[in-house]
Amino acid sequence: MALYQDQELKIYNSLKGEKEVFQSITEGYVGMYVCGPTVYNKVHLGNCRTFISFDLVFRYLKHLGYKVRYVRNITDAGHLEDDAETGEDRIAKKARLEKIEPMEVVQKYTVDFHNTLQKFNNIPPSIEPTATGHIVEQIEIIKDIIDKGLAYEANGSVYFDVIKYNESNQYGILSGRKLEDMIANTRELAAQTDKKNPQDFALWKKAEPQHIMRWPSPWSIGFPGWHLECTVMSTKYLGEEFDIHGGGMDLKFPHHECEIAQGKAASGKDPVNYWMHANMLTLNGKKMAKSTGNNILPEDLFTGNNDVLSKAYSPSVARFFMLQANYRSILDFSDEALTAAEKGFQRLMDAIALVPQLKNHENSSFDFKTWKQECYDAMNDDFNSPILIAKLFDAVKQINSIAAEKASITKEDQELLHQSMHEFAFDILGLVPMTSQSKTTNDDTSRMENLVELLIELRKKARLNRDFALSDQIRDELAHLNIELKDSREGTSYTL
Repeated sequence: MALYQDQELKIYNSLKGEKEVFQSITEGYVGMYVCGPTVYNKVHLGNCRTFISFDLVFRYLKHLGYKVRYVRNITDAGHLEDDAETGEDRIAKKARLEKIEPMEVVQKYTVDFHNTLQKFNNIPPSIEPTATGHIVEQIEIIKDIIDKGLAYEANGSVYFDVIKYNESNQYGILSGRKLEDMIANTRELAAQTDKKNPQDFALWKKAEPQHIMRWPSPWSIGFPGWHLECTVMSTKYLGEEFDIHGGGMDLKFPHHECEIAQGKAASGKDPVNYWMHANMLTLNGKKMAKSTGNNILPEDLFTGNNDVLSKAYSPSVARFFMLQANYRSILDFSDEALTAAEKGFQRLMDAIALVPQLKNHENSSFDFKTWKQECYDAMNDDFNSPILIAKLFDAVKQINSIAAEKASITKEDQELLHQSMHEFAFDILGLVPMTSQSKTTNDDTSRMENLVELLIELRKKARLNRDFALSDQIRDELAHLNIELKDSREGTSYTL
């Protein structure tokens, strides 16, 4: 008997706005599609949180005994700057700025994406298709939608007819928007004159002469609309109807709304049973944005080379921190929160390592079987990782009490606890213990910081004694070591 048959999993379905008991279309199998990155820049922490959230979903479904086909795309063409119908292709623009080929941009940032997620201990998807690898399929589905009267060609571009589609379907079913309200609140833009209606969206765009990425089609030399690739690749690898579609909250409208419309128009079927959306990440209480400087990349988090956090944090600690909030909640990155997570993470790892050393007794002073089911109950409640982590710390208290001989455990319960802690912490949450090397690195960093502070104090005394030669020598020697001192009214600080 598979574990999923014994556990009732509930998923919050964005389409219904409530939690529903999960039932896969095919017994024992799950098809899951997650919108991947547009590879024109380094992946940011907000994206990482989304992919870590769905890595948790992937891991738990597999743990329950499902055979999961997890498809996550790479957008390597067709994503315009404003996420709509105008502007330059993001990858083409990056290629122009860096004076390299667009596919060099794609390769560079796809490698960065994979390397970053590997550091977070994400399991790779079953299939990772690209938009450029499915141009033929995208052209074919456009032909099909045109034949069904739900799309039209205008000056070499092809647009989805939202109003025509809405006559027999509901455009806005996922986001809760009403087409009448959208029409009433829309102002016609000059760039949208090829459209019958402002709400219509591009299935194929005619390429301007300066547009680098272009392919032949029955309508023009051009490129596919951004929304189309996900409809094509999800249905190709998972079927016209599949179980789960995930992505960031920001993709709900218009991207996922357009996916539903395209899929329904092509097949006549609702493509997805359960829609899941991960929420955003903030930094020090504010939205992350490169334009304001309130932003940090994963590598800056790992190295400590940034102006917003006081120290470096390991990928394991960062992952643990992200999983301390439910995937549907807004999560704020801050020094204080990460430091607390680091301490909690180490406490958890220390307790897990202690389990095999516990002395056995005839009786257990704690009901470990009930505790194990409570851990499953947490995950069965829409993958509620913060509640699971709280349950793991309930076990940590028991482990420490048993080690201090204030509580007891039987041999059978010790084996159950050992297996369960490993399954929930490592297999499901995907945590990885910090190695002794990383601990040493953290210790070395702490010692270096203490030495620099000592030299700053000695330099301060030298300046008070008007020994400016010694003061300058300390500053210059530190500069040779790439440690720059900065004097201000508040005192002296330093940067690496």
